[in-house]
Parts: sequence; C-alpha cells; structure tokens
Amino acid sequence: MAGVIRRLDETVVNRIAAGEVIQRPANAVKEMIENCLDAKSTNIQVTVKDGGLKLLQIQDNGTGIRREDMDIVCERFTTSKLQTFEDLSAIATYGFRGEALASVSHVAHVTITTKTADAKCAHRASYGDGKLKGPPKPCAGNQGTQILVEDLFYNVATRRKALKSPSDEYSRIVEVVSRYAIHNSGKSFSVKKQGETVADVRTLPNASVVDNIRAVFGNAVSRELIQVGCEDPKLAYKMKGYISNANYSVKKCILVLFINHRLVESSALKKAIETVYAAYLPKNSHPFLYLSLEIAPQNVDVNVHPTKHEVHFLHEDSVIESVQKHVESKLLGSNSSRTYFTQTLLPVSGGSEVKSSSGGEPGERVYAHQMVRTDCRAQKLDAFLRPKETAPRDPDAAGPSGAEVDAVDAVDAVDEVDDADMLAAVAEQEAEGPKGNHGDAERKRPRKEQQPEEGVHEDLTAASTPKRRVIKLTSIKELRAEVTENTHKGLQEMLQNHSFVGCVDPQWTLIQHHTKLYLLNTTRLSQELFYQILIYDFGNFGVLRLSTPAPLYDLAMLALDSEESGWTEEDGPKEGLAQYIVDFLKKKTEMLQDYFSMEIDPDGNLTGLPLLLDTYTPIMEGLPMLILRMATEVNWDNEKDCFRDLSKECSMFYSIRKRYILEAEQDAEGNSWRWKVEHVIFKALRSLLSPPKSFSEDGTVLQIANLPDLYKVFERC
Repeated sequence: MAGVIRRLDETVVNRIAAGEVIQRPANAVKEMIENCLDAKSTNIQVTVKDGGLKLLQIQDNGTGIRREDMDIVCERFTTSKLQTFEDLSAIATYGFRGEALASVSHVAHVTITTKTADAKCAHRASYGDGKLKGPPKPCAGNQGTQILVEDLFYNVATRRKALKSPSDEYSRIVEVVSRYAIHNSGKSFSVKKQGETVADVRTLPNASVVDNIRAVFGNAVSRELIQVGCEDPKLAYKMKGYISNANYSVKKCILVLFINHRLVESSALKKAIETVYAAYLPKNSHPFLYLSLEIAPQNVDVNVHPTKHEVHFLHEDSVIESVQKHVESKLLGSNSSRTYFTQTLLPVSGGSEVKSSSGGEPGERVYAHQMVRTDCRAQKLDAFLRPKETAPRDPDAAGPSGAEVDAVDAVDAVDEVDDADMLAAVAEQEAEGPKGNHGDAERKRPRKEQQPEEGVHEDLTAASTPKRRVIKLTSIKELRAEVTENTHKGLQEMLQNHSFVGCVDPQWTLIQHHTKLYLLNTTRLSQELFYQILIYDFGNFGVLRLSTPAPLYDLAMLALDSEESGWTEEDGPKEGLAQYIVDFLKKKTEMLQDYFSMEIDPDGNLTGLPLLLDTYTPIMEGLPMLILRMATEVNWDNEKDCFRDLSKECSMFYSIRKRYILEAEQDAEGNSWRWKVEHVIFKALRSLLSPPKSFSEDGTVLQIANLPDLYKVFERC
C-alpha cells in the first residue's frame, strides 16, 4: 500500500531547517559574528559556557536593530541584506537568507538586547521558535546588540547527544573566532569562558594581520611568514595573505581561507598548495597559510551550502592554478637562504652554564653536544705581527686623511704637565684616600691570567698612559653612574670570556661563547667602547699628534660639501658657516685641550687628537664630520649634556665604520682593519666595556647558532 503524503507541521519544518544551518555551537557563533560584522561592529566579545550548549553570548558595538524590526527579527527569511533575487549576484555582505537568528531561535532560547545610535534607550526581547514571546521592554544598554543563546539543542536530544565534549566544542568556537579575528584586522575580538577574567583569544583594534596571527598561533609562525599578493584582471580576482616559509612546519596543514571576506573551505586549493610545499618541507610536515581571495561577486555562487562554508566560482581551476604558481614563486625566492633568528635569553651571570670539556667534576661525563672545544684564553701568533698601516691613495685629495700620527708624541700631554698641576694632583689623591680611584679600578678588569700587581692598573688609562689627576666633576660622576647602572651582566660576562671567530665585514664580527655562536655589530660595540673610555679616562688622555696640522676651515668645508651634512641653500653660504665653526671651536680650545686632549692652535688648525687606545688610530675620513657635528650637535649650555654629546661624537669618529674603511685595506694585501678589530677593539672589549642592556634587544648581539640545536638538526638528516 502506498504511503500517504502529508504536509509537515511548520514547527517540524523549521527545526529540520535549523538543524541544517546550526549543526553545532561553532556554527551559531559563526552566523552571529557575521551579523556583527555586517552591522559595522569594531568590537565583538564572545562568552561561552559548557562549550556553548548552556550559554552563548555575543556582544558588539554595531548599528543595532531598530525597535520596529524586533517583532520579526527571528522569523525565517527576514533580512536587510537583499530584496530581489538579482541582488544575490552582487551580494557583498555575509548574510543574505535571513535564517541565522531564526534557526538559532528554533533550537534554543534567545534573548536580544539592542540599541541604535538615535534611540533613547535599549530594548530587550525573548524569542522561541522564531516568534516573539512578549513585547520588547526598554532597558539600559550601550549602542550595539547583545544576543544571548541559552540551552542550545534543548529540543533536539539526538543532536545534543551526538556532539562531542564541551571542551572540544569550545575549541571549535575559539577556532572560528580566531580566524575571523585574523582576517578582520582593525577590529577587536575576544572569546572566553563564562566566569573567566582572561580571554583565551584577544586581538586589539589597532593590530595588523601579522599581530593577530601572532596572538592566535604564536611567535613561532608569525616570524616565519612571507607576504603574498597577486591580481589577475582576466580571471577577475585578487589574492593577498601570508604563508609560512620553508623554516616552519606543523603536523597538520593550517589553511585560513576567506573568499570575498567569507570564511570557507576549499579542498582543491589546499591540495594544490600542499603539493608546492612538498618540495620544501620534510615528509609529513605541513605549512601555515592565510589567504584572502576577492572575486567579482557575479562570478561567485555563495548559496551552495546551508552553513555557507563552501562556495563555487567561475574559472575555479584557473584561479587555483594561478594562486599555486604565485605561492611557488614566493617560496622559491625565500629558499635562497635559511634565516636564523635571535634568542632573547642571553647569558646571565650566576645562571646555569654549559659544561666545559676541561671542567666539571671528576668522572662526570661531558656529552659531545655540550662540549666546549675552544679556550677563550688562547692567543694567536698574528697578535704579535701588527700589519703596516696602509698609505693613503692620494694624500692631496684625501685632505686630513693624509695626516700621519707621530708615535713619539703620543704621550706629550703627560710630559707637558707643569709642577703645580702635578703637586695639586698628588694632594687631591692623598685627600681622596685609598678609595679615590675605586670606581675606575673596578672598571678596569685585566685578564685573569695577566693579573698585574695589586694597585698597578689603577693608575693607568685605557691607552696605558699614566694618570695625572682625579676628576671630581659631578657631571662626569653621574655619567659614569649611568653606565654602571645600565650594564647587562650577562653580555659583560660573554665579552670577557669569548673566543674570537672572525670578521664578516667591517660592521659584523663572529664570536663564540661556550656552545653558542654570536654575530656582533662591531660599529655599535666600538662606539660604546670609546664612549666609555672617554667618560672613565676623562681629562687624562695622551695626544695623537698630527704631523701636518689640519685647518678647521678646510675640514668644515669638506663636511658641508658631503651629503651627510644635510646642508641646503637656506642655511646660508658654506664659507660663512665654515668660518663660524672655526671661530666657535677656537673659543672652546682651552676646554677641549684640558679635558679631551684635542689641540687647536691660534691659527685655527687641528694639531692633536686624544689617544684612547694603544696602537689604535681612527680613520681620518670621518674627521670633517666630527668637526661639523661638534659645532652643531653638542649642547654647549649644559655641562653634563656637553660632556655626553662630545663623548658621543668623538666615539662615533673613533668607531669602526664600514663606509670609511678604505678599499685598499679590504683586499688581500692590507688587512689592518681586521687586525685592529681582533687585537685592539675586541681585546679592549674584554676588560673595558660595560655593555648596556639595550644591546640584548636592538640587534647589536645576535645568537645565530647553538651546538645542541645543531646536533638535533644533523641527527634528523
């Protein structure tokens, strides 16, 4: 006997339809987040209890719902997104069917609190089976909408039993919110469990896409991202996003895909891109991908799945192939070299140290990956073979660089001290007592294997020049205290006990400390070294005598002619500025000579520079800029600022700077700059430098390899 066809009850029809749209709590969250975004919300907060089955609360600050629309807001096929079927071909919003709230209200108890910008108060109403339970009541509230969903699937017992544990459902909700947060940079998202004070996912309104990826997936992926983007007018699509490079991989592919700002899945696109990565990643490893495709709305069919997690579009195979080729080209460009990132944790004094191959307790086993195979105390033969200084290529053209240093005059300043000054210095030292040079003596840290007799090193400067007086200026004491307070103890220990590996170029140097390899910025380190020498040996320098006096006027003109000076016609004629610099510095001659051993004769010629380190002569190409900056960049009105600025400018001149290293010194015949870096600069760094804390964060010290990690890499190969 044939079955009788009956018309289903409307309640049954609605619950069947609701079960297709709302398959689990995460689907309800997705639908309501899309409604929030359609309402131009910039702050969306999701609160969950028992995986969303007991309670789901979504609050936004969007445009809100009009009081007049609250009667039908939960009925099926009620929407503000389109009016005719033709509108569907150009749909630019998330929602369009008007089924989201209706479907939720058929399988849960729904309460809506909403307020528009022009409303005097908010209104609250409850819904069941798509119908309004009672008239909306006025209440207090902020602009936007709050939707409260309670007892989800209370009337669909089979569906409720089929769902997994509350923790699993909550993780799915977090995943949905996280993906919308990544795509919608500039909007704030948060999701948390009810009763918790800290959100499990939280993004900021001013965060970028990379910031949101970092907040959701962590630093490990965010620092390995490659930005991608392409456009094809023929296929009428644009693509942008971020993909992981060959240095990053996970056990399961993570594809965050948005098509026309709609979170969707595409197994074909996922498979095509994974095929590309197979050539770069180890077996069973997968990439992270965030892609946003914008396709002409008329080419996309969004109405192919009840939950809208799939879409179809024209020329699908061609678009996927185009995206695949672009991703492959980006990966090919990034694979030319692997990147090693810095480690924020640098050695800390008093912390745990790796075991040395020569140390440790008797009988204690030292594993190969923990073994230190170098000795920081070892010396090289070339330390005793100082290379000859390379002569200037063209003394006439080089100007001040053609000046030679008379080594005999290096300590002239000490010889020229008159008896009165010497007696005054002795009297000051006796009055100061045994603690007079305590600060300086503590800073000078001679190597342990070369420890001199007690007290000998206290009377020497960094350049081994006998000191002639004690400086009691408050400003200098404060500058020294700043250096001491800002010292990074871990970096200091590393520099004291490092093994020199070699110079990459004049700016970068490799050293080893225990089982770690570091890349150091020689320019910044040497600049800080000379600054601290100028502060600690203040007023006690020898003199580097120039064999040919250098006219300050010519030096100033050379500086003004260079692009680095930033001179423009609005500043006035160069000749007038140069003469002003000469006259200005001549007024400061007495102070410069007394405190900095910088000698200027009555005719305006520079005749001497301070001797900061033995066997070290600064590169004279930087001298014109030093003269210019001394007159323009130093605050001469405040004593402390003046001494600090002058020391900064002089230290910049004395530092190893790549652009001033002569080409002749970089070839095989002359490597004097390499010898200076290894045997003068880095030797001084061991005992004289108190590295500031900023060096551990600004890229001055980069860890690029660690022996235990290298062993792990080679064990996998």
